[in-house]
Formats: sequence, C-alpha cells, structure tokens
Amino acid sequence: MGLELLRLFQLVSPALPVGAFSYSEGLEVLVQSGRLADAAALRAWLEAELRRGLVAIEAAHLPELMLRLAAGELDAAAERDGWLLAQREAAELRAQQRQMGRSLLQLLADLGWPLPLSLGWTGAWAWAGVCLELPPLPVLEAYLHGWSANQLSAAVRLVPLGPTEAQRLQLALAPLIAERAAALLAACQTGTDPAADGLWSSGVGAGLAQLRHAELYSRLFRS
Repeated sequence: MGLELLRLFQLVSPALPVGAFSYSEGLEVLVQSGRLADAAALRAWLEAELRRGLVAIEAAHLPELMLRLAAGELDAAAERDGWLLAQREAAELRAQQRQMGRSLLQLLADLGWPLPLSLGWTGAWAWAGVCLELPPLPVLEAYLHGWSANQLSAAVRLVPLGPTEAQRLQLALAPLIAERAAALLAACQTGTDPAADGLWSSGVGAGLAQLRHAELYSRLFRS
C-alpha cells in the first residue's frame, strides 16, 4: 500500500495543477444568501451532499469508467462521462468539469500517459486511477475527499471559516467519506458488472445554488 498511498497523496494534493481552487460549486451563493453562516451549517450541507448529492453519483461511476478505460473501451467511457456531465444543471459547473478534466488529462499526458479522448473531471480522475494503478476503493475515497477539501477551501474564504475549523471539519467528515466510498463500491459493482444506474441524487438545493451563481453581482469564484 506504500506506493499506492504516495500516488494518492499526489492525486489529492492542492498542488495538482487543475484549477480546483477557483470554483465553489454554488457555495458562494449559499453563503451570500445566509444559508451557510457557520461551521455547523456547512458541515450539515457537506454531509448531505456526500450522502445524496451528485458527487456521490459521480464517485459511484468511477469503477465502471476505470474498467472501460483500462480495457480500451473509449467510446463507452466517453458516453458514460458525457452522461455524468449532463447531470450538472448549471453551465458554469459543466464548464468547470470540462476545464478540470482537460487540465488533468494534459498533466497525465505530460507524465507519459496520453489518452486520445476528451473527458470531464470524473472521467479524467478515473483515467488517473488507471495510470497510477490504483484499486477502485481508494480512488473513490480520494474523489470524495478531494471534493470536500475543495469545498472547505472555498468556505475558508467565504463563510468566513478559520483554517483550524476547516481542518476540524475535514477530520469530522473522514468517517462518512470512508463509509460512503465503501457503500457506493458495494452497491455499484458486483464482480465486474457496474450497477450505478440504480442510484439517484436529491441535491436539488445544490443545483439551484449553482444555477444562481451566474446572477451574483459580486463573485470570488467561477462557479
């Protein structure tokens, strides 16, 4: 696990040049509207998204995407990645997924793993898992952890939330992230047959917040 762990560290590092720091995924709207005014409200929001939001649906499809990409089934992988991208209601979020996906694929190509395919963030993350020879479970865990870390990074600048409190929240979320990753993998993979299509998202509030971001008078973030 030593080499795998080190590769995971690199994948979730804030130094990964994909531009994630410039997005809030609707968090900016929620803070400006007074919906997320303190650490307790933020924690409740993040927990709800990890349990029932689109980030969980995306994570659930990572094993299938990894299998398709590893097998060279590029058309099938692109179709699934496109379906995931279409679940994002806001144009800003779709642009975010595309930009971060392009950046990660370019980085992997520069490191010696080119892919003749354009993918969004979820698909590019799956390809990173294949290139780094990582098993599905830690890839799911890292995906959920990276999402929550980016949200907390945005919250430090928006709520305002001190860095110590943000770290306290990240620690508090760790058991849920591990639980959700294991549950999603168990629910969506029987042998090598993915079954993630049976999952659903109830992140309506997140979708509405993301759609309203473009209407803000003053913005710090791109989404």
